[in-house]
Amino acid sequence: MSQPLWYFAYGSNMSPAIFLERRAMRPLATRRARLDGYRLCFDIPVGPSNRGVANVETCDGAHIWGVAYLLHPEEFDRLDRTEGVHRGLYTRLAVELATDGDEQIAAFTYRSPFRSDARKPSARYLGLLLDGARHHGLPAEYAAALGKRELAIDERQSEPISAKVL
Repeated sequence: MSQPLWYFAYGSNMSPAIFLERRAMRPLATRRARLDGYRLCFDIPVGPSNRGVANVETCDGAHIWGVAYLLHPEEFDRLDRTEGVHRGLYTRLAVELATDGDEQIAAFTYRSPFRSDARKPSARYLGLLLDGARHHGLPAEYAAALGKRELAIDERQSEPISAKVL
């Protein structure tokens, strides 16, 4: 029988509305965590405009804050399906996370090979990340840096809206 495993969320899965409600995941434990040696980017193309969703890219000296969820093995396949692993959108990436007190834990996250430069998050999408950052108590300076990201033009909206409104 497989053991529970930590999953590191850095995008919309940080938001309880997405991870707990929409995806109906039931983590055994939740911790705020940091992934060192990577930077957050929004280079996975979504739609015909310049919208993109979160991805990770190696970068010396950088780090990403996010949420570590301890999951039952039976949840892994469902999470993979929600992330498009079976379609090749993301692949699992084994990582080491630092949690509060700098405890190191083994985990996995998702990384996509689909990349397109000049992509940005939509206000709605960035709002989900900010919701998750606030809910899980990620460092204020990290949340502030997220909130300052330049937003994509969302072709679904008549005019751009601010992420701070969400």
